[in-house]
Amino acid sequence: METIASTPTHCPYCALQCGMNITPLPQGGVEVTERTDFPVNRGALCGKGRTAAEVLSPAVRLTSPLVRSGGRLVEASWTEALDRIAERLGGIRAEYGADALGVFGGGGLTNEKAYTLGKFARVVLGTSQIDYNGRFCMSSAAAAGTKAFGLDRGLPFPLEDIPRTGCVILVGSNLAETMPPSLRFFTELRENGGTLIVVDPRRTRTAEQADLHLAPRPGTDLALALGLLHLVVAEGRTDEAYIQERTTGWEQARAAAMAHWPEQVERITGVSVPQLREAVRLFCEPESAMVLTARGPEQQSKGTDTVGAWINLCLATGRAGRPLSGYGCLTGQGNGQGGREHGQKADQLPGYRKLDDPAARAHVAGVWGVAPDTLPAPGRSAYELLDALGTDIRALLLMGSNPVVSAPRAAHVEERIRSLGFLAVCDVVMSETAQLADVVLPVTQWAEETGTTTSLEGRVLLRRQAITPPPGVHSDLYVLHELAARLGVEKGFPTDAEEAFEELRRASAGGPADYSGITYGRLAGENGVYWPCPQNADADPEDAVAHPGTPRLFLDRFATPDGRARFAPVTHRPTAEEPDAEYPLLLTTGRVVSQYQSGAQTRRVAELNAAAPGPFVELHPRLAARIGAAEGDPVTVTSRRGRATAPARITTSIRPDTVFMPFHWPGEGRANTLTNPALDPTSRMPEFKSCAVRVEVVGPRK
Repeated sequence: METIASTPTHCPYCALQCGMNITPLPQGGVEVTERTDFPVNRGALCGKGRTAAEVLSPAVRLTSPLVRSGGRLVEASWTEALDRIAERLGGIRAEYGADALGVFGGGGLTNEKAYTLGKFARVVLGTSQIDYNGRFCMSSAAAAGTKAFGLDRGLPFPLEDIPRTGCVILVGSNLAETMPPSLRFFTELRENGGTLIVVDPRRTRTAEQADLHLAPRPGTDLALALGLLHLVVAEGRTDEAYIQERTTGWEQARAAAMAHWPEQVERITGVSVPQLREAVRLFCEPESAMVLTARGPEQQSKGTDTVGAWINLCLATGRAGRPLSGYGCLTGQGNGQGGREHGQKADQLPGYRKLDDPAARAHVAGVWGVAPDTLPAPGRSAYELLDALGTDIRALLLMGSNPVVSAPRAAHVEERIRSLGFLAVCDVVMSETAQLADVVLPVTQWAEETGTTTSLEGRVLLRRQAITPPPGVHSDLYVLHELAARLGVEKGFPTDAEEAFEELRRASAGGPADYSGITYGRLAGENGVYWPCPQNADADPEDAVAHPGTPRLFLDRFATPDGRARFAPVTHRPTAEEPDAEYPLLLTTGRVVSQYQSGAQTRRVAELNAAAPGPFVELHPRLAARIGAAEGDPVTVTSRRGRATAPARITTSIRPDTVFMPFHWPGEGRANTLTNPALDPTSRMPEFKSCAVRVEVVGPRK
């Protein structure tokens, strides 16, 4: 019997990018199996990864272009669909100007797609109005990391360092559900004698693994971090030699922290003073320690300052830029890291260059063969772009995102999308946003195409094509190539991913995220390469392997002009919307293990739907008793932006003043109908993690 070869590749979901094998089956379809040679997951896969192949089925995905006719979407040829997009984009640009065209990308796009989409927006359309859904994910951590260290890379060290450190403070991450294979690193940490501190308003599956669980009131992580730093100073636990040799700004940051005494922090956060002191002891006694943040502290209107305060804790104790120590961000989306490095973000050019930097503009324009002054200025951030739809922005090209479900104040965003003069969507499935489009293009997905992603470790990986896409399905690169040609740009938009990557290498060369020393050959042979990885100027032009890549950053110096890290002089401030008599509770949102992001793909997998069939509202028993809710009763959660209804789930794992909803579902249980789009002034991150609500029982469940 003929043996069908397996293709080693990576999972399409979260930023772990777990290794897996794809094997076509003789009877049709494919089989997903574990890859034990990839060090991040070592053969482990969560339920989403194991069932990822089900979304490849033509029964659940798009296989033909669709155009709106007579108020409904009907099948069309690729020529007709592409012609219509080009005609409408060109016509709107001619009438209203280039900035009347918007482009919205996604953190799941490969590096090649993200790079090409940013180039398409700026070179072909000439618009400044491009951003992506990763703005809703890691942008506060990116801003704080850049301020402190001069460079943002999710983790400045490999995951394999975690079990060997002495203590980890994990802030606002439920990785046992969001990225289950990573939990083993924290289990090994404790087996090796290290300690785990989890900061989360809920006692999640992850918090249950902790040596110490701190449950602050949502939106008070900044006060908590400042209170811990106050105690570090008061107890004489600072590393003065490190502070003097490797940092600047300590005096101002120390003064800010000392204004947050423990009893005050206890009143603000609800975390007791003895717990604060125990956290400081556990963090400071070992020789090494780490702080890792995720969406909890980052998705706040003060997210950049909050992350800055946690970085301050690392710097004051000498826990950054040293082996087995440091601050890191647990990036969420599959290519959330690479997606923000190569140009689909409003203010950035490839290589993590800044769009308002003349030298960066000149370099990238040279690679693209255009004059620097033709590149537009920075545009609106993600929510601001969505908010401008139908007014300043009259047409939108959207790739790999579902803002009707995932954006804050989602009912308003849906209304703005409906008001557009024209919407074109490229997606794998018929998402809730695609249902509103004028043209929908069916595009290839992970197992049907080759391309690179960059994991939360900063490890650039090669996803290999394992199967042929269904007839009628093309890649996003093909879409951009065809649209560019129709809009008058015949060259510079290859359909081959490796060709696009070769140009990305040149565009990123010399930038903070330098990929110039990385090739597809290296990625295939080395199980990934960590950036920055510049090409050695002294090497043979055909030999890009001279630089080994950089698994661990900042060991010698930080990426600032003087090599020193910067303290952030931050102080606590309330959330943008505090509870009051009308809205007396706080809502926080998050994910569950069997669904992913807006659920557009995972909600099409029977096994995952059986495990997590719909939304719910998590209530403490005291709150449930006060409003008369029993387990499973439909309850309505109302904020100033709207209301959502879902069954009650009663648990002592949540604070009595807080309710929780997962955000994977559309319809009446859409959590993001409620969330607050108040923006962080630096990162432009919306405040997903805290808003004022009231909760009422609808009636007994039928």
